[in-house]
Amino acid sequence: MFNPVDARPDLIGIEHEALRRWREEGVFERLRAQTTGGPAWSFLDGPITANNPMGVHHAWGRTYKDLFQRFRASLGHELRWQQGFDCQGLWVEVNVERELGYTSKRQIEEQGLAEFISLCKQRVLTYAARQTEQSIRLGMWMDWNDPADLLKLRDALAKDPATPVTINGANGPVSGPAEQLIGRLGTPEVGGSYFTFSDENNDLIWTFLAKCHERGWLYKGSDSMPWCARCGTGISQHEMTEGYADREDQSLYFGLALVDRPGEELIAWTTTPWTVAANVAAAVQPSLDYELVEFDGRKLWIGASRRAAALGGGAPRAKLLETRKGSELIGWKYRAPFDALPAVSEALGPDGAAHRVIAWDEVGSEEGTCIVHIAPGCGSDDHKLGVAEGLPAIAPIDESGVYLDGFGNLSGREWHEVTEDVFTHLTAAKSLLRREKITHRYPHCWRCATPLVFRLVDEWFISMGPLYEKPRDQLTKAEVDASLRYQIMAVVDRITWLPEFGYERELDWLRNMSDWMISKKRYWGLALPIYECTACGKVEVLSSRKDLEDRATAGAAALEGHTAHRPYIDEVQIDCSGCGAKVTRVPDVGNPWLDAGIVSFSTMRYREDPEYWKRWFPADFITESFPGQFRNWFYSLLAMSTVMASSEPTKTVFGYGLVVGADGRAMHKSWGNSIEFDEAADRMGADVMRWLFVGSRPEENVHFGWEAADETRRRLLVLWNVYAFLVGQAASAGWTPKGSSATAKGRSVMDRWILSRSAELAASAERSFTAYDAYSAVRRLEQGIDELSTWYLRRTRERFAPDAPIADRDAAFDTLHQALLTLLRVAAPIAPFLTDAIYRNLASAGLADVTGASQVVGSAERPLAAAIRAGEAPGSIHLLHWPSAESAPWRDEVLESSMDRIIRAAELGRSVRSAANIRTRQPLARARVVLGVSGNDEAELREILADELNVKSVEAVGDASGLFERRVKVLLPKVGKRLGGSTQAVMQAARDGAVEFLAGGAVRIAGVDLAADEIEVQAVPREGQHVAEDDGLVVELDTALTPELISEGDARELMRAVQDLRKLAGLRREDRIELQATGAKAPLATHSAAIAAAVGAQNIQEVDRDPAGEEWQRGSVPLSAGEATLAIRRVNE
Repeated sequence: MFNPVDARPDLIGIEHEALRRWREEGVFERLRAQTTGGPAWSFLDGPITANNPMGVHHAWGRTYKDLFQRFRASLGHELRWQQGFDCQGLWVEVNVERELGYTSKRQIEEQGLAEFISLCKQRVLTYAARQTEQSIRLGMWMDWNDPADLLKLRDALAKDPATPVTINGANGPVSGPAEQLIGRLGTPEVGGSYFTFSDENNDLIWTFLAKCHERGWLYKGSDSMPWCARCGTGISQHEMTEGYADREDQSLYFGLALVDRPGEELIAWTTTPWTVAANVAAAVQPSLDYELVEFDGRKLWIGASRRAAALGGGAPRAKLLETRKGSELIGWKYRAPFDALPAVSEALGPDGAAHRVIAWDEVGSEEGTCIVHIAPGCGSDDHKLGVAEGLPAIAPIDESGVYLDGFGNLSGREWHEVTEDVFTHLTAAKSLLRREKITHRYPHCWRCATPLVFRLVDEWFISMGPLYEKPRDQLTKAEVDASLRYQIMAVVDRITWLPEFGYERELDWLRNMSDWMISKKRYWGLALPIYECTACGKVEVLSSRKDLEDRATAGAAALEGHTAHRPYIDEVQIDCSGCGAKVTRVPDVGNPWLDAGIVSFSTMRYREDPEYWKRWFPADFITESFPGQFRNWFYSLLAMSTVMASSEPTKTVFGYGLVVGADGRAMHKSWGNSIEFDEAADRMGADVMRWLFVGSRPEENVHFGWEAADETRRRLLVLWNVYAFLVGQAASAGWTPKGSSATAKGRSVMDRWILSRSAELAASAERSFTAYDAYSAVRRLEQGIDELSTWYLRRTRERFAPDAPIADRDAAFDTLHQALLTLLRVAAPIAPFLTDAIYRNLASAGLADVTGASQVVGSAERPLAAAIRAGEAPGSIHLLHWPSAESAPWRDEVLESSMDRIIRAAELGRSVRSAANIRTRQPLARARVVLGVSGNDEAELREILADELNVKSVEAVGDASGLFERRVKVLLPKVGKRLGGSTQAVMQAARDGAVEFLAGGAVRIAGVDLAADEIEVQAVPREGQHVAEDDGLVVELDTALTPELISEGDARELMRAVQDLRKLAGLRREDRIELQATGAKAPLATHSAAIAAAVGAQNIQEVDRDPAGEEWQRGSVPLSAGEATLAIRRVNE
């Protein structure tokens, strides 16, 4: 027998119980053993940053990752089951600095790099353990490290990096010094998640960089880079787009005095006053018009389109003196307001001799003054223009954003503190025209939210190669071989991108991206293996730690016992292969996207087991949220796979949107729309969360909130209610799946239909999941739940009663049991907790001993029903084979099509009733239908339709000619010209119905033949008939009501009202009642026996007034003759 089921399930409790059982019974380990040796299906995880607790936005992607792996395992595929943690970079450093109360890099160096790096590792281990626990709570199955082991490593590292530690490994305990063991996390010996700070990960990035160097793609370049003064590092183009925010700034219009045109000034405009001291040139658009105007005693050159904007309210006072094209201004020399500063005169010569007007096609006509202030040391575009024009660059600030010496009273001040000083200086120099506040989109640091500046620095880059002005298919082999950009594009072509727009987005990024900046002037990260000789300038890139150890000539002892991180690796020197001088590694660390991009190789034993790597590479599938990842992880994965293997890293890229608040805005605690993962798991549950995510279109953002969760929960409760009904009725009838007497021949048409629909559900969901279309699978599942509950179960409920005929009852039980189990197996990858709990109870009569030999159950060769009867069903639904092959023999597409027409005809009949204002429970004499159903099941299907339509009989008719009148509407726009003078006669004949119908949908009207596409045929019910039509289905109801039909309708209304009273009274199905009614004499006189049987009444009385006493439950019901009052009470037996 089944265990009793609560009417209202404790979903959270069910999930915690499942977690306990999975852990104690080793269900995941049994699944891995069961699928070992199966065909490989390779999933590569994009690492989650181990820096903070997991958020609900992470849960969306992790649900997809778990879902598709569970699905593939159910098909018998072997998987790697490895997830990853992203460990290195600013995201960790910034939080450690906050914990320490640091505000600058200087404080880190004062503390000591060794201590700081250790704290970064400790933070990663802390949150890796936390996120592991949260991911397990979500139901995500992976080869997880024991969180306690990660915390043990953290604590040992904090004590001393050499502290010996023993943790659980892949095949037993693994021991070693804490720091060295941390570097081996994720290896085959240690097992568990991969960590991007691991020795293998860092080593293989060195290999990648060495290959880039061999190809001539790695170089050091000077550029004016986006720079975070707080973090003291450059921000790459990949990271820039993540940090834009609205900011209010002061803009200013200021004059540049022309040398050869005394008394005239160029008026430039800027939103960054701190850069004015570094001005070198002024850029104009050659084709634009520029005006010389006299304004308040000054002669000013301004773009003609911007005169009013530049002069503001005083523009009407301006007097036009001269107009020139921008091309005529090119080469003019000028003096700038800060030329007297030592740093400026040193760069430009006495009196700013290098200042001149230059041409720039990018100057716009709708902003500023059409004269752009150019400071090559303070802007990326400015720097590129300066290089092209041979301009000097003035770099005014240091890495902390503080003005350098030589800038007068600006020196020693932070860049954002000098705005008023700049205004004061410009005013004193009679250069300032006016100032105004503006709000604009401004870049901020993506980690600490500090506004960025641009700073002239040396960084290390990987060249992407040129972008040619011709189609890719016209490039020569030499051009492609020399360009990493086009090689990556060729790899992109070989990948399936879902959604499809991902393909173009990735190509668009590759077309427009600059060279890849791979260096950071920070501490916690990949130690770039670049050795630049200061004696001869030779650059060498080492390919591995072994390469370094082989070449080390000094400082090697400092690195022994440590991972290849700062500061220990900084001590190691090699001899320059060019001149023999001692060379130290450049101090920079790597861009963190290098860390995640190499995992196609570092996690798949690329070096130590090439055959293993070939089995799993390229991955079959990766998935991440697509905003940002086209330029980050997807890009780095593509670039590194292209360089390392000339291959795509994955066959399929699946992207999805963002998780936002229920109000559609980004989640923020201050807005009240933020929900933490732990809160969501505790209140809505993991299954609800997962179903909500998977039931959302991946290309759209998820509006995550409690109302959406409640709606999802209601869907799952419908499934639970079907389960509870089965368990409750089975207990009453004494039915078990082991003792079922049902046979295939004993199934009704409803049984065969729901089993066929179950088979179609399994096959449909398999196709959807295989195509990574989980959204369609969920929609079909929800349809399946509806079919099972509101069609099958509603129509067969009475067959489960204890007193129902045994053979038919057993067939109904067996059918519902089988259909429900199939649906649960399809839903299991989405809602793993609830489905497993229900399965365990439904299969409880035949569960195998959890310690017994594992075997695959649920295939065509080993059906689940047979395993239950034999006591060999596995202890978890997740150990079953996918049900499509097992259920396929039940598929009957003809029956499904016929039942679909019955369901649609029933809906049409309800619409006819509504239009005729006839109650649903009012029986009618007859329905005539154009149904298109035939075969052995026709009679039973017509009985079903008669019951649904609540009619005494259903008459099938061959066509709708007797039910509808066909009217023809002539489409004048199509035939007006052709008909000419016959138009009015044809239109009148059509209105009169004088139409001859011809073959092929054509008609003849007033002697004129019209084709099918020149007319519209409308079906109109004949007068006095109640008909509805949809796509060939036609239903007509005979709405004439006899006294007998009215009385029966009243009886049904009365039955429904009494059942409602039973629910209000909290009565059980088996409780008997006494019924007293007032105003229901007619239906009681004719149908009292039927009413008594339907409502469980032992005694029914028609009375004149309501009975007295609190034990009575009272109500009323409208009947044809007026309102009847009802009272019921439980009868003591």
